[in-house]
Amino acid sequence: MAMHSARALAMALLALLAPPAAAAQAREPDPELRRAVEAAVEATDSFENRFDAEVWLQLMANRLADHIPNPQRRLDFLRMVHYEATRAGLEPELVMAVIDVESDFNRFALSDAGARGYMQIMPFWLDEIGRPDDNLFNTETNLRMGCTILAYYLDKEDGNLTRALARYNGSLGQTWYPDRVFSALNEHWKTD
Repeated sequence: MAMHSARALAMALLALLAPPAAAAQAREPDPELRRAVEAAVEATDSFENRFDAEVWLQLMANRLADHIPNPQRRLDFLRMVHYEATRAGLEPELVMAVIDVESDFNRFALSDAGARGYMQIMPFWLDEIGRPDDNLFNTETNLRMGCTILAYYLDKEDGNLTRALARYNGSLGQTWYPDRVFSALNEHWKTD
């Protein structure tokens, strides 16, 4: 009974959070998407409980739909982001904002400086950690390295997120990059 009421509460919450055009879909979710969310929830071990997983995944999946249209790829990506962010001690929403700013959710993004993937990791990191054959366009590798690097900089900057973000971007002493991340976080990814 508790699981049924938790699911009903999640669907009611999603209906309230959904934009008006999507409200009908929130009441009657696409069965394929519903199965994909349920499978993602079952395979996720970085959440406190099933309810938190279901609500966060559905909320973020709706927001990410324009960037990653395939529902299963989108949920797989979100599970990885949540896992790697949590593993590194970061808020998953912050990591979503960094990815938004760094690559606009383009797995194959390549900067003029040579940074690669979702979190725009510089190739020199592969040599630094002794893994020169790793592929920075591999989602799991990119997210793990990006989250670890950002967490390291946050620790190095004694919890000062503005300085950690600037260091991550290579613009320490400037605030334009952290401001962009904070803007993306507040406009698109914040959950409270």
